[in-house]
Amino acid sequence: MEQTYFRKGFGLKGEIQGALTDDYHSAVVDEVRARGYALTVRDLTVRLAQEFGFCYGVDRAVEYAYETRAKFPGKRIFLVGEIIHNPHVNAKLAGMGIEIIARSAAGEFDFGPVTADDAVILPAFGVTRDDFERLGAAGAVLVDTTCGSVLNVWKRVDSYARDAFTAIIHGKYQHEETKATASQVTQHPGGRYLVVRNMAEARLVCDVIERGAGGEELGRRFRAAASPDFDPARDLVRVGIANQTTMLSSESLAIAAELRRAMMARYGAAELAGHFRSFDTICSATQDRQDAVLRLLQDSVDLAVVVGGYNSSNTTHLAALCAERVPTYHIEDAGCIDPEAGTIRHKPVGTHQEVEVRGWLGSGPQVVGITAGASTPNNKVGETITRIFATHGIAVAEALA
Repeated sequence: MEQTYFRKGFGLKGEIQGALTDDYHSAVVDEVRARGYALTVRDLTVRLAQEFGFCYGVDRAVEYAYETRAKFPGKRIFLVGEIIHNPHVNAKLAGMGIEIIARSAAGEFDFGPVTADDAVILPAFGVTRDDFERLGAAGAVLVDTTCGSVLNVWKRVDSYARDAFTAIIHGKYQHEETKATASQVTQHPGGRYLVVRNMAEARLVCDVIERGAGGEELGRRFRAAASPDFDPARDLVRVGIANQTTMLSSESLAIAAELRRAMMARYGAAELAGHFRSFDTICSATQDRQDAVLRLLQDSVDLAVVVGGYNSSNTTHLAALCAERVPTYHIEDAGCIDPEAGTIRHKPVGTHQEVEVRGWLGSGPQVVGITAGASTPNNKVGETITRIFATHGIAVAEALA
C-alpha cells in the first residue's frame, strides 16, 4: 500500500540545497556575522542580534516544502494556508507551482479541489484535527511540516484534557497555531480550553477564579476564544497552562504565575496540585531570539529595525521588546526603505497600519540594531542592511571592503 503520510523528509536535501541557497542566502549577513555581528563604516554602525531569522522549525518546513516539489514532480501540490508568516517565502512556493489554499470568509479551508492524486503540505503551525481528518478522507499524500515545539504544546494540552483540566492557552485565538492547539483539546469528551491574549485578560480570569463569581460576564467576553459551551463555574476549577509558541515568553511565564497565585488563593497550597498544572511549553528558538534582542539593546543602540511579516507573531513581539528601549521600525522587508527619498515605511508597535517616515536615520553618527523574526530569511536581512547603509550614502561594497 502506498504511503500517504510523511513527517520526516524525503532525503533530498542535497538535491534542493542549491535552490535554497539561491533563494535565501545572504553574503552580506555572512560577512557581518564574521565581523562579530557588527559593521561600522564612517559614522554608521549596524549591529545584528546574535540570534535572528529562520529557526530550526522554519528551516525544516521550508526545506520539506522544496523536497515535496522535487519528490512529486508530476503531482499537483497544495499548501494549507501559509507555510510560515513570510510573504516572500510563500510567494517562492507559489512560483514553484504549489497552490495555496486560503481560508474562506467564514474561516474554513475549502479542500474540495483536493483528490487522491494530489499532495498537500501542512504548514509549520499545524492544522486543526478536523482539517487533518478532512484531508485524510480525500486520500491525498500529506506532508506534515508541523514544528516540533508546536507538537510539544499539543502533547501538554492533550494530557490536560484527558485528566479533565481546562487548557488556558496564552495566545491569539484567531492564529493558525492556537486554533490547531485548541482542537487537540476538544477531541476528548468534555475537553475545554480558554485563550487569553495578554496579562490583562489573564487577570480577568484570575478575578473570577478568586471570587467564584462573575463567570457569566467572562463567558460572554471570551465566547469566541473558548471551547463550545464554556462554563467558568465548571471549567475554571482545574486548569493547565500552555502557550502559542511565538508569544512573548516573559509574559507567558508571568501569566502562568498569576494563575497559579489565583488558584492558591482560592484552594490553598495543600490543594494546589489538584487544581493547577503548568509545563514549560515556550519554544527555545522564540526564547533565544527574545534574549538576543535584549542583549543587543544593552549596547549603545540609537534605534532598531525589525524585519519580518506584519502578521508574524514572533516578529511583532521582537518589535515590542525593542520599542520599550529605543525608536523602533518594524518593516516587512527591505523594500520599505527608500534610500534616495530617505524614507521608511513601517508598522508602529500596537498599530494596524503602515506609516511612512522621512529622515528616520538622521545625518549624524548612528548605531542601528537589527533583528528579524523566525520566519524571515537571511537574504531579506541582508537587503535591509544594504539599504540602511545606502540611506546614509554608503555603498554596501564599501561597507564590506
